[in-house]
Amino acid sequence: LSPLAHKGAHLPPSLEIPMMHQRQNRNLGAILSLVALVSIALVAYTSTRTEGNLGASLAVRPNFALRTVIPNCMQTNARKPSKRFREIQEKVEKRPYKTKEAISLLKQLASAKFVETMELHADLNIDPRKATQNLRTTVVLPKGTGKTVKVAVLCKDEVAKDYMSAGADVAGFQDLIDDINKGDLNFDRLITTPDMMPQIAKLGRVLGPKGLMPSIKSGTVTTDVPSTLQEIKAGRVELRADKKGVVHLPFGKVNFDEEALLENFRAIQDVIDANKPSDIKKQYWNSVYMSTSMGPGLQLDLQALNAKEYE
Repeated sequence: LSPLAHKGAHLPPSLEIPMMHQRQNRNLGAILSLVALVSIALVAYTSTRTEGNLGASLAVRPNFALRTVIPNCMQTNARKPSKRFREIQEKVEKRPYKTKEAISLLKQLASAKFVETMELHADLNIDPRKATQNLRTTVVLPKGTGKTVKVAVLCKDEVAKDYMSAGADVAGFQDLIDDINKGDLNFDRLITTPDMMPQIAKLGRVLGPKGLMPSIKSGTVTTDVPSTLQEIKAGRVELRADKKGVVHLPFGKVNFDEEALLENFRAIQDVIDANKPSDIKKQYWNSVYMSTSMGPGLQLDLQALNAKEYE
């Protein structure tokens, strides 16, 4: 071996240049190999689109071993609207409707095999990330929701019978806590008293994802449990804007008469207007749509709505 071959020795410039060329050639070879693989993948994908089947394109290439996967974004699995929905859409005009006209049309178009729910979708000009614009309150629908609501009360055992008599479907302390921890949530709303909040906090991991966590803002933490029970049974619902400032709320069933639905709608509008943030100086309502569970959305006439002209 050359004396220069021991550890720490440096090669003379005459030998370093050929080695540098070898490294460059290896890098160039790797790049060319990558380009070749990408080209093969594009050819296979083009053949697949042309022939309609990857297997057909591979049949003429027995030595082809590269597996091509079509990204999800290139796959079209969207369902086409049903014949029923297309027929309904043909009856809807592309214009804003007044409230009562929209209610009447949606009742006529409801053709599902169950009693559909009337829904309100209001886009408000608010930023829920700001504490002053985080809309969350409750509204009592005068004509109810059309749905039987099961209400549970987390309370001390000695008053559980009184709350059951007041209209609660479930009431208790430790037994109810055990059921909740097991995931046995046989109720639609849960209310409690302030002294029970330490126990409620431990149940947050179960109740939170289900939207059943009691809170003061939603009126489900109260000292007047009998009155709260009556309001919820009568049709009190939580009104809350999502992260984009949109309120989604049911306000009855299609088998309600038009006047009952209009009365529920007006109650929601009044509560939203009453809770307008003080720092909103421009237009409060961006757009409002009304729909049924399985029907199209009808845009409401915003100018008429602000003037409270419903017919």
